[in-house]
Amino acid sequence: MVSHVAGPALDASDHLADRLGPLLDLGAEVFPDRPAYSVVLPNGAHATLSFAEVKAYSDAIAFYLRRVAGLPPGTAVAVMAPNCLAFPVVAKGIIKAGLIFTGINPLYTPREAQHQLADSRARVLFIIDLFGGALDQILADTAVTRVVRLSLADLMPVAKAVLVRTALRLKGLAPKPDRRTIPLDTLVREGRRAAADEPAGVAALFADRPVDEPLLYQYTSGTTGRSKGAAMSERNVIANASQTHHHNGELYEPGVETGLVVMPLYHVMALTFALIQAPRTAMHCVLAPQPRPLSNLRPAFERFDITVLPGINTLFQALMTEPWFADRPPDRLKLCLSGAAPLQKSTRERWETMTGCPIYEGYGLTEGTCVVTFPKLGEPQRHGTVGHPLPGTEIKLVDDTGQVVPRGRPGEVVVRGPQVVLGYLNQPDATGETIRDGWLHTGDIGVIDEDGALRIVDRKKDMIIVSGFNVYPAEVEDVLAQLPGVAQAAVIGVPSEATGEAVEAFVVKADPALDEAAVLRHCTAHLTNYKRPRRVHFVADLPKSPVGKILRRQLRDQAGAERSPA
Repeated sequence: MVSHVAGPALDASDHLADRLGPLLDLGAEVFPDRPAYSVVLPNGAHATLSFAEVKAYSDAIAFYLRRVAGLPPGTAVAVMAPNCLAFPVVAKGIIKAGLIFTGINPLYTPREAQHQLADSRARVLFIIDLFGGALDQILADTAVTRVVRLSLADLMPVAKAVLVRTALRLKGLAPKPDRRTIPLDTLVREGRRAAADEPAGVAALFADRPVDEPLLYQYTSGTTGRSKGAAMSERNVIANASQTHHHNGELYEPGVETGLVVMPLYHVMALTFALIQAPRTAMHCVLAPQPRPLSNLRPAFERFDITVLPGINTLFQALMTEPWFADRPPDRLKLCLSGAAPLQKSTRERWETMTGCPIYEGYGLTEGTCVVTFPKLGEPQRHGTVGHPLPGTEIKLVDDTGQVVPRGRPGEVVVRGPQVVLGYLNQPDATGETIRDGWLHTGDIGVIDEDGALRIVDRKKDMIIVSGFNVYPAEVEDVLAQLPGVAQAAVIGVPSEATGEAVEAFVVKADPALDEAAVLRHCTAHLTNYKRPRRVHFVADLPKSPVGKILRRQLRDQAGAERSPA
């Protein structure tokens, strides 16, 4: 039996029964007065928009961009901001205008932000006011002609907005406005005036957008080099939403759930959750603008009854070390979703014991729009598996020659389905290397088990070869995480004259008394010889991407610097 599995058939006409523009406003149709988005600041200040308010604001933004700014359909518009009330409203306005949304990491340096603006050819930039002093560097050699200034206080009630702006000024976080920028409230007023002259409403702006043209430029994290823009079409986005719906029905009870969005909205997992999945069932999304340190999340958990939490292994892991969380874990949680990095066994077991809520781990990637496999809710999920292919999705595992490997053997995960993106913007060679004959080559190593479930072993580029044997860092990290006294762990390969490569571990202590000998004894008991770390580095923290992925590349650089002669 070979490693080639497929989800149930998906009628191509079904997932295009609706356009994305109207889908964004489903919550406003059914539950107009229900909270749609709330923001909770670290000091406990909070504000909320209803679904009706979100629709009204985003419609005004759409009309401004098309009728006042005069942007033609298919123009890119960028948003560079943390999670705040304005972010989902602006993103919806961009999409409803028939334009291309691209989100920029607000932690980017001016050089990195300039690269994305230039690469996407964005004409308008919505940017948080904290970066006003860097505008000249950010805008250099780009196509941007208008800059809209955002604030954490935008779209809040007047009294709360005044308090938030005052607090930001006192902390030195409210720089003097750049005269080249337009405040969001001015844009909304002008957009509303333009909308008054359009009897057909916002639907007229979206109607002329082809479903197979780019809708999102979703940039990769750039953890292995300069970030690339994955071009997602409307067909990709609606198909993936339909696939997840057909796979499990409605994941969320309509008009009831409250989800906490900790991951940044420029990331595909958070974006599709908050903009596509949540409005479908009128879920209330609570936005966390600054989740680090994790104590910043305490007001959100105390103010709202969180029922849904999408996250990543490091988030679940770290929350359990917070005394305020461990002493009073949320008691309304129904569903936790994990993706973006492997979920460790110890994390899952401790979390489910502490909260009573299961974590469902799926598999997806930017180039697959978001979701490729997911477990069936209510069915037992074997640790390490990430579910079965979504409807309309094929998965096969191949070796380095492109041949499908036998069932149970590791191979590179390649995917075919309606969620596979159009390609990389301005990079035909990278597109041709990654998407071949409709198959997306993910760079992930997986195993398909006897009942067709996928297990992700590791990233192909992170695999360590010791004396000709393959070592997958995720397996070793999972073992390390089970040792009491280990808070977090990461594993890399380093050059070795004797074995080609050797395994080294980086460990963050939970117990100050933990020493290298204890770690090595634990590994000896649970790992065969060639998989065991030959050295343990104790560190205060592990380098992570903004969404919480551990950056092994930086650890390899650090280990290399330590080996180099002074």
